[in-house]
Amino acid sequence: MPLALLALTAGAFGIGTTEFVIMGLLQQVAADLRVSITAAGLLISGYALGVAVGAPVLTLATRRLPRRTVLIALMGVFTAGNIACALAPDYATLMAARVLTSLAHGTFFGVGAVVAAGLVPPERRASAIALMFTGLTAATLLGVPAGAWIGLQWGWRAAFWAVTVVGVVALAVLMRFVPRQVQAEVPATLAEELSVLARPQVWLSLAITILGFGGVFAFYTYVQPVLTQVTGLSVAAVSPLLLVFGGGLAVGNILGGRLADRAPMPAVIGTLLALAVVLALAPLTMPHRVTAAVFLAALGVAAFATAAPLQARMLEQAAGAGQNLASSLNIAAFNLGNALGAWVGGAVIDHGPGLQGLGPAAAGLTLAGLALALVSRAMQRRRLSADTPSAPRRCNA
Repeated sequence: MPLALLALTAGAFGIGTTEFVIMGLLQQVAADLRVSITAAGLLISGYALGVAVGAPVLTLATRRLPRRTVLIALMGVFTAGNIACALAPDYATLMAARVLTSLAHGTFFGVGAVVAAGLVPPERRASAIALMFTGLTAATLLGVPAGAWIGLQWGWRAAFWAVTVVGVVALAVLMRFVPRQVQAEVPATLAEELSVLARPQVWLSLAITILGFGGVFAFYTYVQPVLTQVTGLSVAAVSPLLLVFGGGLAVGNILGGRLADRAPMPAVIGTLLALAVVLALAPLTMPHRVTAAVFLAALGVAAFATAAPLQARMLEQAAGAGQNLASSLNIAAFNLGNALGAWVGGAVIDHGPGLQGLGPAAAGLTLAGLALALVSRAMQRRRLSADTPSAPRRCNA
């Protein structure tokens, strides 16, 4: 295992912790800055939108720089953004600092996925991407609860100072272990980067990611009220079950990488189908404590089993000069899926069947992504058939 992969994983852990740590600090932030919980929640939405905008813009702006340089610079932006969050005197400044930090997110994961794939043989590229995404899994499993605990003990600003330390360590590790050149880097021109947007399969891959992964957050965004109001757990009992979910993420991440190494498209279809089935079972499993725990573990496995296949599929379809842009756009698509899923879940709660309807609605989103994946596969097969010369006909005497 190249040490550079572990360096990328460390960076992913820091960035992932920053994205989600605010979820465990909303009440403290709202009270300290004298804003509503809803306004504090917008700090999550602002981050997601910053990722969506920053991913393509920064990827194009840094296209002529060596990938190692880009990764180190992005980690520097990330670290500076967390310092700004910790020092923010008011809500507007905190929102601006969150957006600044988010700009590094999409491009780091996008370029990092390309670097990870270039560090290993072709048959192990999806597993390398999955290993980097393990940092995001660890952030969900360990970083976010730890940040929430630090915030509870010493205030929400202390949590951002802790993440700043993680950023400094990740920066040092990246500088030490990521090689100066990954394979044969040839800077792409703007036209070459943008040329990837002319490929229908790239756009289909983005839509598959948004819809397919959006189903996860249509349910998970509201997992706390589901566990307290539907399952009947106390607020204190929610955290242990979220650790169960995080453990499932770790298993799913490894599984998804291995499946995608064999064949990315079948892995995309299989994992999205499994995710939709799990989500559809929510109304049957969540009212009971034991089955709720099993459901959350299964959801964690199914959710992150999709990540590596979706990213590997994008890299497969965007092979060439535009790979950095396409990879970063797919990271932005994951975040747009998060935002879309949260909106759909909120609509179901406010205007639909309520918390019990979250699972089927989330499954519907994922099934829409699965339908697009089937369309994508059919288009690819038709193109391969058209490009394959027909066998010569036999002449019967």
